[in-house]
Amino acid sequence: MDGNGRWAEQRGKTRVAGHKAGVESVRSAVSTARKLGVKALTLFAFSSENWQRPEKEVSVLMDLFMFVLTREVKRLHKHDIRFKVIGDVSRFSEKLQEKINSAEQLTQDNTGLVLSVAANYGGRWDITQAAKQLAAKVANQELSLDEITEASLDAHTSLYQQPELDLLIRTGGDYRISNFLLWQAAYAEFYFTDVLWPDFNEQEFESALSVFKDRERRYGQTGQQVKQQNK
Repeated sequence: MDGNGRWAEQRGKTRVAGHKAGVESVRSAVSTARKLGVKALTLFAFSSENWQRPEKEVSVLMDLFMFVLTREVKRLHKHDIRFKVIGDVSRFSEKLQEKINSAEQLTQDNTGLVLSVAANYGGRWDITQAAKQLAAKVANQELSLDEITEASLDAHTSLYQQPELDLLIRTGGDYRISNFLLWQAAYAEFYFTDVLWPDFNEQEFESALSVFKDRERRYGQTGQQVKQQNK
């Protein structure tokens, strides 16, 4: 979800105003995903590198995260949405960690859309912490080296047991994924748009999904093979 700060600066507002406007786009994205039958939606809210931003901006982002959790979780629960946070939450305040835990527990039995918010998250961190868990099991003789496979590493990543990542959308005009879902994105389709996140509305989301629908996904096969399988 990129472009909040630039959106605000273009309008002569503070970057904080852009982040607040971005919350409305989050609501729109979740609503659109539910309406269109998307099974899982993951939003990159705060990367492990974002701590390098100005202290005031980081502080406001934490307050905004707390506010949104307090205000929105009951609504998510009402619509059968399961909420979870992926990332290293240990760096957050104790109060925020408690709020995250409470939200996850409230919605844990919901069976509709899975809404994951990546906070203090990085794709390299995700792979590293999975590798550490496997290494610990080997050291404790719970696992042999030969039992370390792609499947066993995947089982220790943040989005384990969620649907395979199909589409990765990057707003804001940059053509990179900035350390997001590196492991999960191996065969995902990428969609880049110049639209800044506060302007990413239902129509923009549907446009991204329309482009995705027309992509030919070959997974190493030839186009001819894929066409034959789809007959």
